[in-house]
Amino acid sequence: MASEESFVVLVHHRGSVNRKTRSGVKFTDKNPLCIVITSTTSYDDLVSAVLMKLGLDGAKRVMFLCRRQFPEVRTPELLARLVDVVSSSSGSNRNTNTIANPAGSSSRPAVASSSVPVYEPVVQHVASPSFAVDLNGTEGDEVVERENLPNALVGVAPVGVGDGFLVDEEEDDVEPDMIDDDSADDIGATGPALEVGFGARDAEGTTGLTEFQVGQQFQDKDEALLSVKTYVGKCSKFGNGCTWLIRLSLRKRKGIWEVKRYNGPHTCLATSISSDHRSLDYHVILAFIMPMVRADASVSIKVLLNATAAHFGFRPTYRRVWMAKQKSIALIYGDWDESYNDLPRWVLGVQLTMPGSVVVLKTTPVRVGGQVDESQAYFHRLFWTFPPCIEAFRHCKPLVSIDGTHLYGKYGGTLLIAIAQDGNSNILPVAFALVEGENAESWTFFLSHLRQHVTPQPGLLVISDRHNGIKAALEAPDGGWLPPSAYRAFCIRHVAANFALTFKGKDARRLLVNAAYAKTEVEFDYWFDILRSEDPAMCEWANRIDYSLWTQHRDEGRRFGHMTTNISECVNSILKGVRNLPVASLVKATYCRLAELFVRKGREAEAQMGTGQQFSQHLVKCIEANMKTARCFTVTLYDRDNSEFTVAETTPTGSFSLGTYRVSLASRTCDCGYFQALHFPCQHALACCAYSRVTWTSYVHSVYQISSVFNVYRMGFTPPILEGFWPPYDGPTVIPDPDKRRAREGRPRSTRIRTNMDEADPNRPKRCGLCRQPGHTRRSCPQVGGSSQTGHH
Repeated sequence: MASEESFVVLVHHRGSVNRKTRSGVKFTDKNPLCIVITSTTSYDDLVSAVLMKLGLDGAKRVMFLCRRQFPEVRTPELLARLVDVVSSSSGSNRNTNTIANPAGSSSRPAVASSSVPVYEPVVQHVASPSFAVDLNGTEGDEVVERENLPNALVGVAPVGVGDGFLVDEEEDDVEPDMIDDDSADDIGATGPALEVGFGARDAEGTTGLTEFQVGQQFQDKDEALLSVKTYVGKCSKFGNGCTWLIRLSLRKRKGIWEVKRYNGPHTCLATSISSDHRSLDYHVILAFIMPMVRADASVSIKVLLNATAAHFGFRPTYRRVWMAKQKSIALIYGDWDESYNDLPRWVLGVQLTMPGSVVVLKTTPVRVGGQVDESQAYFHRLFWTFPPCIEAFRHCKPLVSIDGTHLYGKYGGTLLIAIAQDGNSNILPVAFALVEGENAESWTFFLSHLRQHVTPQPGLLVISDRHNGIKAALEAPDGGWLPPSAYRAFCIRHVAANFALTFKGKDARRLLVNAAYAKTEVEFDYWFDILRSEDPAMCEWANRIDYSLWTQHRDEGRRFGHMTTNISECVNSILKGVRNLPVASLVKATYCRLAELFVRKGREAEAQMGTGQQFSQHLVKCIEANMKTARCFTVTLYDRDNSEFTVAETTPTGSFSLGTYRVSLASRTCDCGYFQALHFPCQHALACCAYSRVTWTSYVHSVYQISSVFNVYRMGFTPPILEGFWPPYDGPTVIPDPDKRRAREGRPRSTRIRTNMDEADPNRPKRCGLCRQPGHTRRSCPQVGGSSQTGHH
């Protein structure tokens, strides 16, 4: 069955109306309510959703008027007036009822009025963006057909018949000039104020029989409108590039307003929207990009911006698209601020779902006027891991990579991750932490809990970057990370990036990386000598770092061949998109993503065991590649126990060859360095096994056995218990630290630490940012149409 299409409705609401004063009523909330409905949502459901979001369920009655709608993205904006549920029929000659049809009804909403005649649509509807709902389902140039609207919107009464003239039979006060969007969310909107639709609209009135004078007052708007026989509305740019005009007259005998003259559509439409015009605000962009964000929360702002520009023909600001994405994520995954208060209940819920889960939530006090507010607490840090991850690490390689990655969204922060690797070269995150940033305190918080709950094994290797916070945490006397309990190694990717900050050129960086990957001292000296010939200062820079921290030939086989932290691979393959989510959705996503990973990898290992395989696919491929070259060697035995050999290469293999190698099967070493570094037989050791008719399988580390790989994923995750059954939380409300909120104005600051990898090659030709072709820039790109090149007005 096809999925049900959804709509985003923006509801601007007013407070209760005092029917005696009938004036001074203003919008009580500039932030509209974003409500997602489907094509089957009824009018009553829409009303209930509005009242529920306002916390007024049953206490108010809602009356809607369609404010504006953009047909291209189908984003209706409704003006909702909240009225006390009391009788107001006596003592007034005002309108008493404006109730939209129930879903599916084809009749107009009942509107009773003793002062203003009921508006009836004329034969030909005005093609105006503001008149977007056709109650009778007739077609128009810019009128949305009834069958394409959700049921909840079918009976909503239109405000007026033109962009310049608004007739509101139910208003009790002066019609405001515009529905003001949140200025903090709509940065850069410098265009003129809008009344409705695309472009600014001004209106002027001409009198009928009644003479007016300055200072004249009326009891209410209805009385004022009845004094006007004819009303003329024209575009604010009338006479300056636009001819839009509408003339309406009151037909007293029929009791209706009739369009007498209409010049349309707006000819200023194509030139009135620049890249920062209010009409293309984040509400419109939100409705357009929501399907893309729902499919992939990690979709970049650049992709969304280009898609929006291609769809509307106008290029919005980066900030506006960024804001639209944050709003859409909040609609899909929950509010950014409320998400922090969901964490305490999630802690209780996950511990109920998976007993043995380790979750540590830290908060800081909120001070108001020098006093601690006991009812609230700032979120500080969160550490969490799950029982399957704890059990899995016991069967992984005895090393762990740690690194941090920045959070994206409304609030900043850093996600710290500990990554393990099984015997089939699959990466596996085993522990997480949300912290304020990378510093000595946050790393101590993460590493202390990691050591205590996940990685208590002795002799463990920790691979990380050279961050001083990690150094301080690992060197703490009581942290449990000092040798011989644990050892440290640097990620060569970070070392090379730091090296390139001082020494430019890819060749020098490549030489340093080759030296780091060298598995023997002879090969290391070979590459280092070439580096020294390039610039002795490069070697002096490298010599300031202990060789055991960044070279493979000095690590005593603890790396298992792994030279990087694998953080990017982990984020891209397993945790893709989680950094873009509110914190509660982020932690929930780790549970679901790991549950899926354990099922998938566990099935793969189980299937391989079922076919009788003894070792992982990764090891089998490596052994097969080594066997192909092992046939070209000359083997000499040097002891009676078949353990000490020399192997001579008849044809040199690889880019660096010694010619003759000593192999010891007893100590599992070879002069090539591969045997002791990777913990399975190298090509020379395989040649010795074949010569002695000894099986090579006994010289493979147990982590590569398929049974060990299966044991990594043996313990699965249990389906999460529904949130309604989680234990109650009665502690203080957890709120985000306001200091962590991103800048409210301007382009959001990048959280990426830029290195030489972000620098462009100076010899590379400049390319257009849109079509990626050389020879021109984005501003002069021939692929851009005339309308999208419109500048600011």
